[in-house]
Amino acid sequence: MDAGITSVIEFVAAHKGAAFWLALLFAAAETTALISLVIPSTAVLVGIGALASTGAISLWPIWAGASVGAVLGSVLSYWLGWRYGDRILALWPMRDHPDLVDRGTRAFARWGPLTILIGHFFGPLRSVVFLMAGMARMALWRFMAVDVVGALAWAYVIPKFGEVGGIALAWLWRLVTGG
Repeated sequence: MDAGITSVIEFVAAHKGAAFWLALLFAAAETTALISLVIPSTAVLVGIGALASTGAISLWPIWAGASVGAVLGSVLSYWLGWRYGDRILALWPMRDHPDLVDRGTRAFARWGPLTILIGHFFGPLRSVVFLMAGMARMALWRFMAVDVVGALAWAYVIPKFGEVGGIALAWLWRLVTGG
């Protein structure tokens, strides 16, 4: 899996124009129920963000693509929950993670729409919280109002974390090597 992540990051470094589209793709995968459990999208987005620390790429196309992808994936998950309800929970990999479903259900019951915002940042909830919103028949306008804010913030913070980490590592490297 690490080789796959490295390959994507190297591809983006060599093809800067693909940054928007790859960030969109991986953010959509990260926020889409079922898929988010099997694709290491957050690691890819952090790694792509680290490229920004080298000056190889700007953070803005990454943020823009990840924002669009996060909204698309979470809205798809919402729709799946609305359309298929409990039946989707019986599919792999959801059926193999009843603890995640239970956490998502309890969080949604307790925090309501705020859970959607939190779900963008809390990995274990991300795979089910958008489904739960659809299953609970949350009004689409209410879902979208919270989801877009969460998606924009998450899409900035995750790659920015990689950029800041890259800057810190470069600083430490110069400190250790004297260069």
